[in-house]
Amino acid sequence: MNKAITDGLVFTPPEFASGLNVWSSQDGLAGQDTYANAANAAFVPADADFSGCLELEKTTATQKLRYMGQTPILPGCYLRITVKVKAMSGNLMDVRIAGWAGDAADNHVPGLVEVGPSVTLTSYGEVVTVSAIVGTGVRNGVDMQWGSAPVYGHFGLDLTGPTGGVIRIDDFQIEDITGAFLRDMMDWVDVKDYGAIGDGVTDDQAAFEAADAAANGRRVLISAGTYYLADHVTFENPVRFEGTVTMPVAKRLVLRKNFDLPTYINAFGDEELAIKKALQTLLNYSDHESLDMCGRRVELTAPIDVQAAVANRDIFESRRVLHNGQFNIIAGPAWNTDVVTSTATYSAADPKTLTAVANVANIKVGSLVEGAGVGREVYVRAVNIGAGTVTLNHALFGAAGTQTYTFKRFKYALDFGGFVKMSRFELDQVELLCNSDASGVMLPMDGRMFQIRNSSISRPKDRGITSAGIGCQDIHIDGNQFISSEMGLRAQDRSTVMLNVNKNDAKIRNNQVHRF
Repeated sequence: MNKAITDGLVFTPPEFASGLNVWSSQDGLAGQDTYANAANAAFVPADADFSGCLELEKTTATQKLRYMGQTPILPGCYLRITVKVKAMSGNLMDVRIAGWAGDAADNHVPGLVEVGPSVTLTSYGEVVTVSAIVGTGVRNGVDMQWGSAPVYGHFGLDLTGPTGGVIRIDDFQIEDITGAFLRDMMDWVDVKDYGAIGDGVTDDQAAFEAADAAANGRRVLISAGTYYLADHVTFENPVRFEGTVTMPVAKRLVLRKNFDLPTYINAFGDEELAIKKALQTLLNYSDHESLDMCGRRVELTAPIDVQAAVANRDIFESRRVLHNGQFNIIAGPAWNTDVVTSTATYSAADPKTLTAVANVANIKVGSLVEGAGVGREVYVRAVNIGAGTVTLNHALFGAAGTQTYTFKRFKYALDFGGFVKMSRFELDQVELLCNSDASGVMLPMDGRMFQIRNSSISRPKDRGITSAGIGCQDIHIDGNQFISSEMGLRAQDRSTVMLNVNKNDAKIRNNQVHRF
């Protein structure tokens, strides 16, 4: 902001060459004495340093020089008064910028500092710059802090110290330097002011942390650019993103003052990455018990492996909530079911284990098992590649000996299957639009009190909610709507399953389930 530019205001007084009749030897008020025809003042048209200037002899203890024009004082506007002087002869004196504060009724406003810092002249012929800043606000660097009462000022200088000296004074400059205070005036700090580069390569972690430390309650601005963060970064102050960040998968961005999905989307510039990084923070003791999606719809082109997104833990048992949003599945090869066919041996003596499993490394935990003697909703709970075994969630029947099994790993919009144990996670007011391309939710392998409430799973390709282990213990399914992708088929022709439960104390109530 510069009022001289935006509003066309003129702050600088006229040159001395225009006449000394607008330069007062008192406070600058109308009717007061001027330096026109004064015995101790003269205009010098051709000084070697100043060209035209005022030569003034100091005859009083405080010799005043004030411009009689009214320089406006505006709220939020800061003016710097600058003048160059040099001692010519006689006693060396002190020089300071000075002013007179006037209100709207042309009365003097008392009780204000009306002088700037004093400068002592120490040699003859040396050009010395004297300046001071005046403004309405109490800010560091403002010499005359006038508040809101004055509406104008008469500015000039004071000569103090011994009398009898002669001084030459160049033309005054009064300029709007509000821009120098904008950073303090604004409610934000910019990471680039603290050394951030934003080239996507240089590690800007230290700059981010320095900006956050300096913000002190103000907002931190991540200005345009791509910022690489090599390690965890936690913001204790609100953040606004114009640029984006990139960081290793295992590193967290913690936004403690605006922990919500839209802010993470702004931070990473990608919806899918944003929900993963936000969940990573949610499941790492970030001072937040819930992640608000703020009604946003996230377009998913691939399953969200929640444990892989979190990266640093596979056990979590503190209450956490994901709420108020929608996931929309975008068709693509990432949703194709992984199918593995393998021979394996089953013995009733070890009813939940397949042994001598060929191709065991390609079988994924959470896969549906199909084969002779295999019941409904039998899933792979664990795979031991070294031993060549597969652990099941249910025993088989009539499947003794060796045979061929098919293992189908469905793709889920939200897949918690990578967690060894996870308890007390909740989905609240979340809609999964599976669009016949994806399944809904895979539960963790172990855990208690997983809750899905007031939510919707629409048109899942294969499964709505799957428990491949015992993560369904004490599950709560309450107030939801489940809509099949097989609405037009007869019951005996449908293959989709809304929910399977392997353990006890499930609470399933007040749900609407359509044609699974």
